[in-house]
Amino acid sequence: MSEGGYQIRDQFAVHFITFSVVEWIDVFTRKIYADIVVESLKFCQTNKGLQIHAWCLMSNHIHLIVSTKQPITLSEVLRDFKKFTSTNIIKAIENNTRESRRNWMLWIFKKAGEKNKRNKNYQFWQQENNPIECSTHEILQSKMKYLHENPVRAGLVRNESDYIYSSGIDYYTKEKGLIEIDFLN
Repeated sequence: MSEGGYQIRDQFAVHFITFSVVEWIDVFTRKIYADIVVESLKFCQTNKGLQIHAWCLMSNHIHLIVSTKQPITLSEVLRDFKKFTSTNIIKAIENNTRESRRNWMLWIFKKAGEKNKRNKNYQFWQQENNPIECSTHEILQSKMKYLHENPVRAGLVRNESDYIYSSGIDYYTKEKGLIEIDFLN
């Protein structure tokens, strides 16, 4: 977001970022769509210098605590991530003949796309990502706690370590989760 909105000022600092699906549609209740996000995050780690310090994918949004390595900026990585995931999730919904919500989800994504002159057809993610720079230990710990407690607050699990689409397992057990975590000292 520009012109007075939220901006990533220090492109290589650690940030707390949230992306939400338009109209808060619960897309990620289906594993097929959640896995597209996970695989894209892994790709960005391997190929674009994305460092994932913590993450949590909920039914209709994702929280990330991330940074990047130079020369690719955080804004560039997030732009590419959002573009890739939106295109591929829409394609997966279109091709999923077992998706009972297919028609109304595509209709909502199309209507959202028509309202945004930057899109050709569909809009999957909301425009904003509300970056918050984790410039102090207190901010980082607060955002980390908020992110990991999200599935507990939603009533999905009892403990932060029990939610598969999160780095909670990495932080609260000796096990590894779905995504390699770059722990902060």
